[in-house]
Amino acid sequence: MCAAPLLHLPNYAVTAFGERLDRHGTEPGFTAVLAYADGHPVGYAYGNTIGHGGRYRQRTSPRPAEKYTERPAVALKEIGVRPTWRKTGTARRIHGALLATRNEPFVTLMVNPAAGDGKVHALYKSWDYEDSGQSQPSPASPVLTVMIRANS
Repeated sequence: MCAAPLLHLPNYAVTAFGERLDRHGTEPGFTAVLAYADGHPVGYAYGNTIGHGGRYRQRTSPRPAEKYTERPAVALKEIGVRPTWRKTGTARRIHGALLATRNEPFVTLMVNPAAGDGKVHALYKSWDYEDSGQSQPSPASPVLTVMIRANS
């Protein structure tokens, strides 16, 4: 018996996710965390290491302050939780489990400020992330808010 998918997405979204995962999985320092309950997947997160002059930081405007870029950071690329597990603290625990495997001093992410009518952005702020700029990773992407916090 197969477990239900984490999210119910159209095929094009699944294909796009697979393409991003293939690309991100080859980047330096790639780490993924999968969460299970009763043998079924309930969520995931993954990220990788970003360096001083990398594409991630070059696309951020304004450029991040030197204190954030002088050493490598971890970029949280994706986090997802099954709908029935949302608002249970599962995302926060997955986030913590991923960061516990990392030794970079800072963690950064990009969020669509309109996602969930602003609730996703507010959630990251409640996890001590601060806005540090904007980025548009591709012409098809919306302008994203770049956020950063200490990895502690």
